[in-house]
Amino acid sequence: MNLSFFDQFASPTILGVPLIILSLALPTLLLFPQTKLWMGSRTQSLQLWFSHSFIKQLMLPLNKPGHKWALALMSLMLMLMFINLLGLLPYTFTPTTQLSMNLGLAVPLWLSTVLMGMRNQPTNSLGHMLPEGTPTLLIPTLIVIETISLFIRPLALGVRLTANLTAGHLLIQLISTAVFVLLPMMPTVAIITAMVLFLLTLLEIAVAMIQAYVFVLLLSLYLQENV
Repeated sequence: MNLSFFDQFASPTILGVPLIILSLALPTLLLFPQTKLWMGSRTQSLQLWFSHSFIKQLMLPLNKPGHKWALALMSLMLMLMFINLLGLLPYTFTPTTQLSMNLGLAVPLWLSTVLMGMRNQPTNSLGHMLPEGTPTLLIPTLIVIETISLFIRPLALGVRLTANLTAGHLLIQLISTAVFVLLPMMPTVAIITAMVLFLLTLLEIAVAMIQAYVFVLLLSLYLQENV
């Protein structure tokens, strides 16, 4: 019985073909294409306002070389947000609950920021390994600690996104199961539990958007150290 709760994290298949590719492609259909008209619709205006506000806030601490990442970070944020939100619908699959996908996003992006820093300004990039004014005896220890923390960053990015979404989905699954079990025996308790489930769903909608923003924000902080 307990194993069935984790079936929602297995990629569904049709005729042996996994649907994760369709899950990754579906969010692009939710974006409205730009038209050549002078005046767009209200939805397009809202989309442009959100894009400009997000990019402006994200690029504010970065210098000009870091602004080249604006389109990539914006696209990543929209993709993660739409995938997380679509995963809350019934009978759907959330690819971002898979650690392999999240690490597949985190490791290359983190590595590209590190390599760019090593190529453009190696002195400043390596300077983060040793804070200024460190006692001589602590220098080897701090270098080892900072090196470990540097390589843990992509793992922390992937695990944070996976853990938050997995925990929320499991909690929703457990409470919804409790509602169906309690409904014939204790209808009043089942209704109260359903109200808790509704509030939890609202919380998970907020978590889905916040986790996408946090993922991209941490990447921009890593980029800030290397540009």
